[in-house]
Amino acid sequence: MMSPADRPPSDRPHGDPRHVIADDGDAGESERLAVIALMEAGDMQGAATLLADLHPSDVADLLEQADDERRVELVALLRPSFDAEILAYLSVDLREEVVEQLEPKALAAAVAELDTDDAIDVIQDLDEEAQAEILANLPPEARALVEEGLTYPEFSAGRLMGREFVSVPEFWTVGGLLDYLRAAATADDSHVPEQFYDIFIVDPMHRVVGTVPLSRVLRARRGVKLNEILHEDIHRIPATMDQEEVARLFRNYGLVSAPVVDKGGRLLGVITVDDVVDVIEEEAEADMLAMGGVGEDDFYRAVLGTARSRFRWLAVNVVTALLAAMVINLFSVTISHLVALAVLMPIVASMGGNAGTQTLTVAVRALATKELTPANATRVIGKEVLVGLLNGCALAIIIGVIAYIWFGQPLLGVVIACAMVVNLFCAGLFGALIPFVLDRMRVDPAVASGVFLTTVTDVVGFLAFLGLATLMLL
Repeated sequence: MMSPADRPPSDRPHGDPRHVIADDGDAGESERLAVIALMEAGDMQGAATLLADLHPSDVADLLEQADDERRVELVALLRPSFDAEILAYLSVDLREEVVEQLEPKALAAAVAELDTDDAIDVIQDLDEEAQAEILANLPPEARALVEEGLTYPEFSAGRLMGREFVSVPEFWTVGGLLDYLRAAATADDSHVPEQFYDIFIVDPMHRVVGTVPLSRVLRARRGVKLNEILHEDIHRIPATMDQEEVARLFRNYGLVSAPVVDKGGRLLGVITVDDVVDVIEEEAEADMLAMGGVGEDDFYRAVLGTARSRFRWLAVNVVTALLAAMVINLFSVTISHLVALAVLMPIVASMGGNAGTQTLTVAVRALATKELTPANATRVIGKEVLVGLLNGCALAIIIGVIAYIWFGQPLLGVVIACAMVVNLFCAGLFGALIPFVLDRMRVDPAVASGVFLTTVTDVVGFLAFLGLATLMLL
């Protein structure tokens, strides 16, 4: 008798959870739904079978979307043949949670199957105890490579590079290289990676003298020597280079791979474009979260832990709010005589804050991509000031007319219009200047700029509006 799993999709009963797998253009999503449906139906064997066929990224998504109880069940299903690549797609908090549920020996065996750079990426974010357990159970050779990688600074090229690459002497011929690669493909102890883009040509001291793209190797005759077709214009990456600099190098020169070298120029490893794509995504996400004062792991952290991590940022904002309140308090008499000022005050501060945030976002991005430098800082800041002035003048006319029609006082319209121009001028100036100065002081502008800018636009906005009102209306 044919089982439900063996029937074609059209013959399966609608009550069978596998029926949810549809050709909807997102097989991963439909299969994840099918896994959950099978688990809810009590068919753990069927769920385990589907899990085994999922891409590690889809399994990670499934773990992240599940609640705590369901996540424990999923890890139990994955445990017999756990794929360590799943950990690379998980957030740091969930990664540690999953690792705690796995046997160290089984996890170490899975990690040993990864490329060295992926293994380091998985291990480096775990706590020291988990790291020690995994390292203790790794094969000696894999353990040595991972431990060496962990000695490099965090977020450096040394952490990012893979140790699996192809390097050969420059006197080899194309035919000799091809024979070597074919022999290595069948060898059990081969160190040739499954995927690579360039052949690195080295001298007797193992220093990189050039590269030969695979495409050029395939087009050349067997008798041609590699030193006749190599590229000498190569971009050597020091092992200590920051990963942001690595990403910028790849972007500027359109690199697919690049050699990582030590201080003596000796080849240590290789960084490929897929690693750089991850770096770009991580850095962009980190900057975005930092500007909001939240952490990468806030989504999965417990309520108390999340509240505690955000409280520090909010406490800083309390100080800036108190400064703005003190400015308002200086003009309490003016406000008591003209209540319309209290109605219009938030408009000036809000518009300045929004305009400043626009400039701040552009400046932080330009600093991250090295487009804003001391050489062009004056021009960039000057441009943002002019933009602030132009927008300030345009908005001043609009808000001034609205205030006049609303309250019937021409001078009130003039006051808020002038305050708007002043505040948007300052928003443009300090929105570009603050992140630039912080960057020169070696302070991450994505983290600290927002607090300072909010203080400036609030204080300047209230001071300009209430000060002008005091002078012109009383």
